[in-house]
Amino acid sequence: MESTGTNPAHSRQIIEMLTVANEYCLFIEKTTEYTLEQLLGFLQKVAPLLYIKGALLPEIEVLNPEVDERFVTEEQWTDIFADLKTKFGDDDTFWSFDPLNFAADDARKLSMAEIFADVYQDMKDFVLLYQKNTTATQENAASSVRNLFFNHWGPRIASAMNQLHFLLYRNYKSDDLIY
Repeated sequence: MESTGTNPAHSRQIIEMLTVANEYCLFIEKTTEYTLEQLLGFLQKVAPLLYIKGALLPEIEVLNPEVDERFVTEEQWTDIFADLKTKFGDDDTFWSFDPLNFAADDARKLSMAEIFADVYQDMKDFVLLYQKNTTATQENAASSVRNLFFNHWGPRIASAMNQLHFLLYRNYKSDDLIY
């Protein structure tokens, strides 16, 4: 693991994740200021970047797990969700399948707004805890965002990326497609 100092929570991978997470949060907090096309364009670029950065996070040993905190309140999550749901409109919901247990009756109806509000909550909690600027909080922030990548925000981003592509290019027609 590359590190910028003696604290493993200062590794290049974690600092890069922090940077992308912060940019994601800043944009999502201003969802109402953007058009749907701008939102989709941003998410198309940042979602795979978040996913890659999450996959590269190193394992961090947490010495003081009691300092782990969550900051985003239910009210804040609901506000973000509502803004996203309004912006996505009729394009908010889509169907997804578990690729390991595929059966027609296993389709799940998902919400883009819910997915990206959940990702916002995990990223904002990571950014705010990391910014407390103590070794213990930074270790907890890095460990938590990595663990949540595996079972929460990582799978959500992965399921949303196909829908983002569809929404951005659904009107694209070409007779030159090569398969």
